[in-house]
Amino acid sequence: MDFGIHIGTRGCLASREPIMAVARRAEGLGYAYLGVADHLIVPVHTDIRYAYTVDGIWPGAPTGECFDAVATLAFIAGCTQRIKLLTSVAVVPYRPAVLAAKLLLTADVLSGGRVIAGVGTGWMKEEFEALGTPPFAERGAVTDEYLQAWRALWDEQHPALDGNYAKFDNVVFAPKPASKPHLPIWVGGESPPALRRTVKFGDAWYPVSNNQTIRLNTPQRLRDGIDGLHRVAEKAGRDPGTIDVGYLWFAPPVWTAQQGPDGRQLFSGSSSDMLADAAALGKAGAEHVILYLQRPTIEETLEVIQHFGEEVVRKA
Repeated sequence: MDFGIHIGTRGCLASREPIMAVARRAEGLGYAYLGVADHLIVPVHTDIRYAYTVDGIWPGAPTGECFDAVATLAFIAGCTQRIKLLTSVAVVPYRPAVLAAKLLLTADVLSGGRVIAGVGTGWMKEEFEALGTPPFAERGAVTDEYLQAWRALWDEQHPALDGNYAKFDNVVFAPKPASKPHLPIWVGGESPPALRRTVKFGDAWYPVSNNQTIRLNTPQRLRDGIDGLHRVAEKAGRDPGTIDVGYLWFAPPVWTAQQGPDGRQLFSGSSSDMLADAAALGKAGAEHVILYLQRPTIEETLEVIQHFGEEVVRKA
């Protein structure tokens, strides 16, 4: 198992020096991934509930701060050497298919093959409207077609597509990604459509721990989710063993045990408890564990990255 961190580009990480500090600290401690959330413009008000918090409020709502995820990863690429760069997750319909494929390709080539396209369909209707995307209600179909377009552009010497949302032919798309054998796609989401999308397009499934309706907050629940993914893969004729599992634990570790209805919360308590949690997730099928380590201040953020890195990442 390896570990990564997930950050939002807001609060203490809405400026140059703190992002550089986090990236360099994480790389120096041996974290394998740095994931960046994706929002481009934030409505003053939305009636849509956010699926990953109890109150339904997206954590970035109070300030509205956000950077473009791909541009942020390209910046991080310039101040790191080894850490993998993950969109966590890119909302696929936000950017035209050819443009998004080129942005990710550019970051991948200039980083030396370190970019992973974590992808999702999105949830904030008002953001779709402000960006002038295809209709919000069609975002699943748009995502599938754009992913098909990305694969064609990245992998084929003479890419072409005549779709409902993306059309291209008679084009040269070069250079090709530095990632081998291709630029990987991690499909986010816990729903049945997300599982089907993973099987069709994904190199990995990338679920979040605390979807309030499809909870994967224990090793057993994650195991049940992976079993469901494998059933979908087998039905579609894909070998389940070809699909990796990344797992986003959407909370920072705390070194005091937190009790809930399911017992001790994962990644709370002693460092030994956290190592046991990692082992249990690995046994359940997770190959990559990403944690949301951002805290209110840059000092607190760096401290938790350091502590978890020394006590868990380096010992797992």
